[in-house]
Amino acid sequence: MSELIKVENGKATLALNIPKEDYVSALESAYRRLGHKYRVPGFRAGKAPRKVIEQNYGMDAFWDNELDACVQKAYSDAISEHGLAPELQPNIEFTEVSEETGVSLTAEVVLRPIVTLGQYKGIEAPAIEYNVSDEEVDAEILKRRQAVSTMESVDRPVEDGDEVAFDFAGYLDGEQFEGGSAENFSLRIGSHTFIPGFEEQMVGMTVGEERDLNVTFPEDYQAENLAGKPVVFKVKVHSISVEKIPELDDEFVKDTSEFDTVDEYRAAVRKELEDAAEERAKNERINAIVQKAVDNAEVEIHEDIIDEEVHAQIHRFENQLRQLGTTLEGYLEYAQLSMDDLHRDYEEAAKRNLKAQYVLFAIIDEEKLEPSDEDFIAAIKRSDAARREHWDDEKIAAELEKNRFRYASQALNEALIRFLVENSVEAKAD
Repeated sequence: MSELIKVENGKATLALNIPKEDYVSALESAYRRLGHKYRVPGFRAGKAPRKVIEQNYGMDAFWDNELDACVQKAYSDAISEHGLAPELQPNIEFTEVSEETGVSLTAEVVLRPIVTLGQYKGIEAPAIEYNVSDEEVDAEILKRRQAVSTMESVDRPVEDGDEVAFDFAGYLDGEQFEGGSAENFSLRIGSHTFIPGFEEQMVGMTVGEERDLNVTFPEDYQAENLAGKPVVFKVKVHSISVEKIPELDDEFVKDTSEFDTVDEYRAAVRKELEDAAEERAKNERINAIVQKAVDNAEVEIHEDIIDEEVHAQIHRFENQLRQLGTTLEGYLEYAQLSMDDLHRDYEEAAKRNLKAQYVLFAIIDEEKLEPSDEDFIAAIKRSDAARREHWDDEKIAAELEKNRFRYASQALNEALIRFLVENSVEAKAD
């Protein structure tokens, strides 16, 4: 039995009842399984009556999974009876627990937000096009040449762009300060890794030379004891190296690619960049269409749902920090933030993400979308494994046959995107 007491502000309150027969039956069942664990003076092990055990150990001595299941069944039946769509776990409060009358309780539950869809068909979005220039091709090829470059020692003074290995120690008012020293530190001069003025003063130094560098820490430097302070760094150069980038010739092409000539290699790099530009343009248009569909809808999201999402995001961030060998507390201290600051930072993103999630699911429901085999194949192709291992059509077909269910969510998303794009309108250029 249940009663829907009220629905307001995105929450429903239910009055539930577990009949005394079900309650007593669950108690007796738990007693038969667990009674032997309790020791009561005057009774042999496992022979004390249930009520005597409850008098000694409390009325909840036998409240276990079976009674929890009774509560869950009463709650589930009430949800179905009143046609509610809960979004979070309910808040349960017991108002009466008795073998004479059964169990009475209330359940307060946050409901799934109601979405009022706006326009999502016929959305105008421009066709985006990115042209790959010769300069971009040259830059990409240079990046690939630099990836296989080597470092070559040189016997000359330090120049901008050199890789220098050196010792350094920082002094504030004549005293060496913590965290300001290292040995055989490697630095690319001109990378602006160090504070302003440091790298510039190393230009012209030679191997074995020692020099005092006078610099001033920025006013906003994170270490308050150093912020805005003039300091001296004592440095000694051990080695100077210059990057040796291989020439772009047929030999380089043969050694680093499947091609034989520079022209073939350049054409292949251009094709890769053009394919990436086309994919980028396609995704940007998709994102524009999806965002308009979301913006056109209205959703009232209960604050409890937002809080749950924020806490989930913070928990994921905490796990990432742990994998990097640090803690959330350490990060907050370093960033000079409080937990309230972090919560506020995540809150706006949580609101945006949740709204998009509810709107897109509402479109799926409204249009009764179902993914096709093509959508499953597209989802598989986008998977990390398929991209990383360059799966061919045969491998993708085998994955679809073997692990279709694994890609159900992604395939449904592909179906939604396809639907929105097919029902969009290409906006004319101004």
